[in-house]
Amino acid sequence: GRLAQVWRLEGQEKVRHLRKKHGIMPVYKRVDTCAAEFESFTPYLYSTYEDEDEAAPTDKKKVIILGSGPNRIGQGIEFDDGYETIMINCNPETVSTDYDTSDRLYFEPLTFEDVWAIYQHETSKGADVGVIVQFGGQTPLNLALPLKAAGVKIIGTSPESIDLAEDRKQFNKLLEDLQIPQAPGVMATSIEEAIAGAKRIGFPVLVRPSYVLGGRAMVIAYDEQSIVRYMQEAVEYSHDRPVLIDRFLEDAIEVDVDALSDGEDVVIGGIMQHIEEAGIHSGDSSCVLPAVDIPDALLDRMREYTFRLAKALKVVGLMNIQFAIPRGNGDSGNGAKGGKVYVLEVNPRASRTVPYVSKATGVPMAKIAARLMTGRKLREFLPEFIERRADLDTGSWYYVKSPVFPWNKFPGVDTVLGPEMKSTGEVMGVADNFGEAFAKAQLAAGQKLPTQGAVFISVTDSDKRHVAVVARKFVDMGFKLVATSGTADVLETAGMHVERVYKVKEGRPNVVDFIKGQRIQLVINTPTGQEPWFDEKAIRRAAVMARIPTITTLAAARAAAEGIAALQRGEIKVRALQQLHADRAVGVRRLAG
Repeated sequence: GRLAQVWRLEGQEKVRHLRKKHGIMPVYKRVDTCAAEFESFTPYLYSTYEDEDEAAPTDKKKVIILGSGPNRIGQGIEFDDGYETIMINCNPETVSTDYDTSDRLYFEPLTFEDVWAIYQHETSKGADVGVIVQFGGQTPLNLALPLKAAGVKIIGTSPESIDLAEDRKQFNKLLEDLQIPQAPGVMATSIEEAIAGAKRIGFPVLVRPSYVLGGRAMVIAYDEQSIVRYMQEAVEYSHDRPVLIDRFLEDAIEVDVDALSDGEDVVIGGIMQHIEEAGIHSGDSSCVLPAVDIPDALLDRMREYTFRLAKALKVVGLMNIQFAIPRGNGDSGNGAKGGKVYVLEVNPRASRTVPYVSKATGVPMAKIAARLMTGRKLREFLPEFIERRADLDTGSWYYVKSPVFPWNKFPGVDTVLGPEMKSTGEVMGVADNFGEAFAKAQLAAGQKLPTQGAVFISVTDSDKRHVAVVARKFVDMGFKLVATSGTADVLETAGMHVERVYKVKEGRPNVVDFIKGQRIQLVINTPTGQEPWFDEKAIRRAAVMARIPTITTLAAARAAAEGIAALQRGEIKVRALQQLHADRAVGVRRLAG
């Protein structure tokens, strides 16, 4: 790109043409991963512009897997179907942990220029080479169409289907044709369009750029000023890359579904219920497999939508769908309103939940997906699930995945969760009941739930009709309640004793003083709307610094109550995954072969 600017050429293609015309092509040098102590069988390669090439290509059939770049390591890079496996990634962790998983590792940037050069190098002896873009997240997906246009063979889901799922206008039409509900949304290529669209669908809205990963540059806008500020400062937009504006579902259960497909048959790996509300990035929310309180009718509806979408998109390999279910008006706040299920997003690729689902089911989903991309059929691996239209089996166990946050290492970061991902890791808790599994996951994530003491509760108005049920659970377990005035009124009306405390701006001693004085052992705080999200930052920050567990939704508070009840019963037991899946070991060996 820089050379094109200096030489005043129109695009990188012109530079590439000139290089090729004058024979200026990269060669590849090896790094000795064994430091000359013994023979190295897995080349680790990098490109340079010299004369001698140390990576002579073979004429074997090959598969190239594109990693995710410096953010995340690619998953599922294992092949033993007679293919030479080549990994391209610039993540240092690939070098330290997975350098010997593939036959060759190219330590190169994930750009069209670099991938295209490696592809040309590996096909120079006439080898049949296919490229997999599904295992590296959003970065390789963005390369799929340009690579195919250049003649690269993309195996698995086609680049056109990938683009269809990413292109909002095309995808909206597909959902309409399939009669699948979606949250109201618009696209905007100007500030005026963005404001008009947000007014039409109603505030608050979720605003984000096209083709992003990890929720980058996403915000929840509550008014026109937020929209204007976002469009002016946060993103670049154009006719080809519009800004996406969706109705923000403030009170909904979010669900993740991972599935395998060969273009004809579909098997659902797992339906994962998020503990946190919809609108919080899926990577930042705890989730449980199987779902704990979603009615069977809605689970069946999500299965049906998954089958329709997988076939319509002609998915070959893995896919991930995110659904939202609006909560009902029942006393517990758990119900679903009118049985409606909305599709939030479809990703025709491996998601971050695939390793979690694979561990929970004992089925190597990434390995099967890789074989499907080379032409094998799903019936070879999971015929019984296809016939029964059944999800992969988790047995009688609950598996809870929880995020790990770096708050202590980044003290200036706002701890309020939202659409932009903030977690840096994940853990899993396993038990024969949801409460124990959740408690284990929280413990592994560094957030130990208390078994006694005081719980501070301050909830938004919309949560006050449900908060008494949750608070009663803590009272029954022997906890004292501390609350701000509005929440305290509700709890006292329900017959509970509450110690009142000032809000941060009301006077002293306030809740932050209580936290710093170690008088609070658990914080439950559910902000909604723009003001509370920022006004209560002090409470969250104080809780993090004091290493006090902080819960931001009533759904998570209910989960915490079940977890604490399990801890009080002394039920924590450690089990090996191999032990849980022992009865399926034969089937797993068959899949691995």
